[in-house]
Amino acid sequence: MEEEQRGTHDRIGGRDVSGLRQDGGVPTHVALLRGINVGGHNKVAMAELREVVSSLGHGDVATYIQSGNVVFTSDQSDTAALAAALEQAIATSLSVPARVVVLSREDLAQVARDNPYAGEPNPKAVHAVFLSGEPGPDVAERVAAAQQLAAEQGSPDTAQLVGRTIFMHTPDGYGRSDLAAALVKLGQKKTDTVTGTARNWATVTKLLAMCDG
Repeated sequence: MEEEQRGTHDRIGGRDVSGLRQDGGVPTHVALLRGINVGGHNKVAMAELREVVSSLGHGDVATYIQSGNVVFTSDQSDTAALAAALEQAIATSLSVPARVVVLSREDLAQVARDNPYAGEPNPKAVHAVFLSGEPGPDVAERVAAAQQLAAEQGSPDTAQLVGRTIFMHTPDGYGRSDLAAALVKLGQKKTDTVTGTARNWATVTKLLAMCDG
């Protein structure tokens, strides 16, 4: 299960995140790593991660907290290709087999607009599971099954699949949620067509703010 950790954003090469904008036709992207720095496994220092991202030619590289959130600028628009290159570079340079989901700034803004739980005042009660690709019918079926099981158990937890994002509402706590535990396992089976990585709503809004400067 993905866990958010305390921390602040950093920068590389003297570039401040206040300069991260989509001016000049250069889009801003966000890379989300799955399963690093959780329970002492797949340890990655954010300074080293920023160096790896920068080594691929991306600019304005900044990280936020320790769960693997990177904001950068790139002249490439293919997010799947960007994710694949980052996965390979991280594996080669840091010896960590981390899956990566890359979104453009507009992708992230669309996720913010799509949030069906926008009325929830506690940002840690809402999580977004960002998927690596277009979900097939199997993903929708797993969301429905997890939600049905939660309802049968009397849990208030709910989930909705919107586009390439699964939104989860866990008012009694994400860490105690069976629904969340089931849905963040996407990508662990060899038969899974997509992988997913979860971020709480506080992190989502922070990353969007970093993109907007």
